[in-house]
Amino acid sequence: MTKIALVTGAGSGIGRATAQLLADRGFGVITTYHRNPADHVGLPLDVSDTATFPAFADRVRDALQEHWGREDLDFLVNNAGIGGPSPFDATSDDAYERYHRTLLKGPFFLTQTLLPLIREGIVNVSSSSTRPGVTTPGYAAYAAMKGGVDMLTPYLAKELAPIRVNAVSPGPTRTNLGDNGFERYPEAIPPIIAETTLNRLGESEDVGKAIAALLSDDLAWITGEVIEVSGGFKL
Repeated sequence: MTKIALVTGAGSGIGRATAQLLADRGFGVITTYHRNPADHVGLPLDVSDTATFPAFADRVRDALQEHWGREDLDFLVNNAGIGGPSPFDATSDDAYERYHRTLLKGPFFLTQTLLPLIREGIVNVSSSSTRPGVTTPGYAAYAAMKGGVDMLTPYLAKELAPIRVNAVSPGPTRTNLGDNGFERYPEAIPPIIAETTLNRLGESEDVGKAIAALLSDDLAWITGEVIEVSGGFKL
């Protein structure tokens, strides 16, 4: 039977790469997007708006039945997010809430809403910014929410077993988050490469391959883990 995965935030970057890699491996793929339309079976979703989740779950059920004749899916990948710095002393209440709704509250309640449909596993996308030694000024609110994702992951693994729950923790990765920061500020890339053990900037496909591996049978004996996918950034 075809394995089916739902990947949020698949309009670009890590989400798009993950969706394509899974499709190439024979998965059925449902993707969500907010601003950028996605390929595959694409459904619109604003992960920061929890009030829309019950209706979204109904659309997922309809898509499962229409395209695969099924009433459930195998995997959920909580990838949708936002990025960019917000200096601590200038972070407004609205900015804090935007980070919270998108990066922590959204994945928490989306997982809860879709839980009756999930058969095998969940992968959350975190960030290496939560690791000691990778502290970067301006990312306090962002890293605090991703730290919440790190802690949520083993708790869900414990509570939802035998569904397995893991997270990947990307280092600096070439995506369009932060208003295409790497494209706008290419001078930032060489210092990052200099601190990366494998001597290059991460690409979306690097993280997508790790996610695809966690959804494979080969890594089915792993749960509750937050796995760094950074090429050895700031080892």
